[in-house]
Amino acid sequence: MKTAVVILNWNGRALLEKFLPSVVQHSEEARIYVADNASSDDSVEFLKEFFPQVEIIEIKENLGYAGGYNEALKKVSEELVILLNSDVEVTPNWLPPIISAFEKQAEVAAVQPKILDYKRKEFFEYAGAAGGFIDKFAYPFCRGRIFQHLEKDTGQYNDETFIFWASGACLAVRKSIFFEVGALDEDFFAHQEEIDLCWRLKNFGYKVKYVSASKIYHVGGGTLEMMNPRKTFYNFRNSLYLILKNVEGSEVYYILLGRMVLDGIAGIKFIIEGKFQHFIQILKAHGSFYQNFFRMKKKRRKGSNTGKYYEVPSVVYAHYIERKNEFRELKK
Repeated sequence: MKTAVVILNWNGRALLEKFLPSVVQHSEEARIYVADNASSDDSVEFLKEFFPQVEIIEIKENLGYAGGYNEALKKVSEELVILLNSDVEVTPNWLPPIISAFEKQAEVAAVQPKILDYKRKEFFEYAGAAGGFIDKFAYPFCRGRIFQHLEKDTGQYNDETFIFWASGACLAVRKSIFFEVGALDEDFFAHQEEIDLCWRLKNFGYKVKYVSASKIYHVGGGTLEMMNPRKTFYNFRNSLYLILKNVEGSEVYYILLGRMVLDGIAGIKFIIEGKFQHFIQILKAHGSFYQNFFRMKKKRRKGSNTGKYYEVPSVVYAHYIERKNEFRELKK
């Protein structure tokens, strides 16, 4: 398959300088693009001088993750596109297993590799680990990562398996299907739009896969740090968007109510911990959700019925009450 690696950049000259060499060195099967989201640093000049073999797509304003990739992929001719964060170190032969997964199964629309922590390379990384799932209230978790608990990679997820969502840190997708299901939802701006995309892929009858034979190392928090209050805003608001858009039938309103109660508990936890800005961001997230409720409601699911979408009823209960820290413990 004709393959493209597309790196979205915003004021990330230092990240490009550090990580782009590994992508260029180990991605001989693909054409490499950097889509620049209206950076105010010298990223574009740096690329032109030191990486002339890399195609540059210049976007006139910062459209966020979703909008930036939607715009960039319109200008990419390859059918298999890999959305790769700028803070990722790839490894030798990382691309062939991904390409093979698409060639073997036509119903596979998206793939992610094994994602390990660049700073602690024997551990899985937060954003994706060994494949993503959600619970009934749309809390995301991964094989290898439940909330802040990260598993050590001991080979326990050295397999190929179907998952619910693939990480936006390294999301391989068929471009034609990407646009068929409506591309990334730009109302999300950043965070969890890849979960929404994968949910819609499944609604349309496609599959999402994890391939452990491909391995990358991700720094994480390259644009918004893990505990940045703005990230709290996007995560809480976008989870409500996810539920409203994708849970079928009247059950959606019960799920939304349950999620809001859990968000309230999370807000109290932030207050107890002295993280008042994060509490404020939860309030703002809910306010933004109410403000955009009817516009998001118009986007409710289209496509086939995927049936049960969640892996466990409540990962919050499993983790915080039952003290389950690893994926394999959740169904015990």
